[in-house]
Amino acid sequence: MPGGPPMDDWDDPGPPTSAPTSVPSARPPGRHASGARRSEPDQDKPAAPAAGRRQHKHFWRELLIIVVAAAALTLLIKAFVVQVYKIPSASMENTLQVNDRVLVNKLVYHFRGIARGDVIVFSGQDSWGPNAAPPSSDPIVRVWDDVLSDIGLQSSQTFYIKRVIGLPGDRVACCTNGKVTVNGVPLTETPYLYPGDAPSFAFKTVTVPAGHVWVMGDHRGDSEDSRYHLSDPGHGAIPESEVVGRAFLIIWPPSRLSDLPIPSTFSQAALRSGPAGAALVGASTVGGAAVAAVAALPVGASAGAAGVIGAPLLLLRRRRAR
Repeated sequence: MPGGPPMDDWDDPGPPTSAPTSVPSARPPGRHASGARRSEPDQDKPAAPAAGRRQHKHFWRELLIIVVAAAALTLLIKAFVVQVYKIPSASMENTLQVNDRVLVNKLVYHFRGIARGDVIVFSGQDSWGPNAAPPSSDPIVRVWDDVLSDIGLQSSQTFYIKRVIGLPGDRVACCTNGKVTVNGVPLTETPYLYPGDAPSFAFKTVTVPAGHVWVMGDHRGDSEDSRYHLSDPGHGAIPESEVVGRAFLIIWPPSRLSDLPIPSTFSQAALRSGPAGAALVGASTVGGAAVAAVAALPVGASAGAAGVIGAPLLLLRRRRAR
């Protein structure tokens, strides 16, 4: 009957011929006299730790994937999109102070040309020097050095940061009425020059060679720039091919957080119609705040942050699944 003990082969459905005899040893394993299933903790115990160990392994495997993916993403961003550079000297004061950290957009010049007024980072290779040492004769070491260089973790080159004043074909000179001129157009540089600095010492008109740009520091009294390299290849100008990218944001220290826009003097119509043609003055940089934040982190820090953030999320997901 419903609710009664189940019918098994040891139950006799017929009328008893004598007093019932208790045969507890004949009762099927796992059942009480009432027929209810007995709990068997001894059989369940081995399975629980095994399942726990599997979940533990899956958790750490997923967390490792998150950390490795974060580190790889950071390396890719540093190699191809943006990178942090530390300012080592006073040549760009007061725009950039010693020990400032700036974000350099390494992608922007794939979408627009270098513009007058850009603050750029470039290598001294084949111009100001010193040139990088020749690659190793060991092919394995050479490949490894190339990989580290491509992802921004190592470099044998010397890098500089200056402001672009002249583009290919521009005629740069000083001074006319106490101002640097580009194609005969005077530049009003007071907003970004170091206070009290003269625009420059006098130098004859220089025509910027094709494929090069003329650069100067904002601290004209403390900047060894194009003016000091007239006898070097390019006559002081640096090759466009050695430009790493455009510095567009000061990120450290926090009190100095600000962007690096192109000064208004470079938007003069007479400049834009010069021999170099119209540069995309004021063109927006590529990348947003999220990319900039990732690029500003060291690889180890970004991987660690991914672990700290990822672990609680994984635990929460597993709790919901259970």
